[in-house]
Amino acid sequence: MVSALNPRLDLDTSEYGLLTDLYQLTMSLCYCGEGLAQRPASFELFVRRLPPQFGYLIAMGLAQAIDYLENLHFPGAQIKALQETGIFASAPDRFWQLLENCRFTGNVWALPEGTIVFAHEPILRIEAELWQAQLVETYLLNVINYQTMIATKCARIRDVAGADKSLWEFGTRRAFSPQASLWSARSALASGFDGTSNVLAALKLGHKPVGTMAHALVMTLTALAGTELQAFQACQRYFPNSPLLIDTFDTVSAAEMLRQENLAVTGVRLDSGDLAQLSQQVAQILPTTKIYASGDLDEYAIQELQAQGASIDGYGIGTKLVTGTPVNGVYKLVEIAGIPVSKKSPSKETYGYRKQIFRRADGGDRLARAESAPKQGETPLLQLFMERGKLIKPLDSLPQIADRVKRGVNALDPTYRCIRNPQSFPVHIAEELYL
Repeated sequence: MVSALNPRLDLDTSEYGLLTDLYQLTMSLCYCGEGLAQRPASFELFVRRLPPQFGYLIAMGLAQAIDYLENLHFPGAQIKALQETGIFASAPDRFWQLLENCRFTGNVWALPEGTIVFAHEPILRIEAELWQAQLVETYLLNVINYQTMIATKCARIRDVAGADKSLWEFGTRRAFSPQASLWSARSALASGFDGTSNVLAALKLGHKPVGTMAHALVMTLTALAGTELQAFQACQRYFPNSPLLIDTFDTVSAAEMLRQENLAVTGVRLDSGDLAQLSQQVAQILPTTKIYASGDLDEYAIQELQAQGASIDGYGIGTKLVTGTPVNGVYKLVEIAGIPVSKKSPSKETYGYRKQIFRRADGGDRLARAESAPKQGETPLLQLFMERGKLIKPLDSLPQIADRVKRGVNALDPTYRCIRNPQSFPVHIAEELYL
């Protein structure tokens, strides 16, 4: 019987080492047994292809990747728990010594968060002892794939909605876990959204949480106090600047009631029905009131609402943001002991060598060996963030990342930014990378 380390299943930084797939540990043992564990290796994290209907990705999650690498270790109780599984019965003592002394001692090359990236281009590269570089694969893919998905969706939504619309992240209740809800909020704020309803995330990130009210408040006070108006008045009494949710019973009647009672309402939220038509009707009744919309919205729904002439000032985005189209990043060995390697599996081929992305100001990328010099007009994108296990480059703030996202998306030609059938951005793969 294996002892339970943490039956609550919450995650502490002391448990980072164990948050991995079993085969990362079994491969590390094999490397150790064969005398290869400490050979220098380079792995790169990238996507082979963009998600359907995506013309670009926004790299995100580096801050959490760095936090993981800085805190990676195996306390004695965890090593004991691994030993008790019986899986590692053939492990030599030096394998357990590696775990006991585990600290990440490698280099991290990465794109600054908020950088636009395309297929085959590394978001991150790990250069470390083989067993360390192998061990970290699972966690790095988890944090970077998910946050990159959220960031890209947010950038697309902001691009479609326009700079003048308020965008709020409402995805906590639909995110895949409490941890994912925090990462979702962070990625949204770092990609152009104005706020999040997640109170813990907002306060941790130096923001005020945003939100309105739920239908339960309106139904409760209507049932017990007598009228929908009393629910609105109660909300106004305690939160005079909070938008009111007016679609619980009849949206147009609720708007008329607010006008007749002359309530100083700063905003209203619509969460159901024909949002385009209802927003136009409410705007006629309450012409100086901001109108916000929510309810399974994404970039496609917003584009359609705007095409219909909806009178909407902002959007709350939840389910389709935090459960959206997956980013299928992979983490592949590209060099071992200075020898370039590549994968030849059909539809899963990779390119060998450590790489650098060179971006031209006039459009187009060149993917070449890391040692290559930039050509005229090119800028190398991958930067060294950690050297020998130490952070040597400060991480960006959320406003800095959001600014990078904004500038990057605006610089892209509209043919690569459109949300339906985007053109493929030109990425030239240097011949030297073909093995």
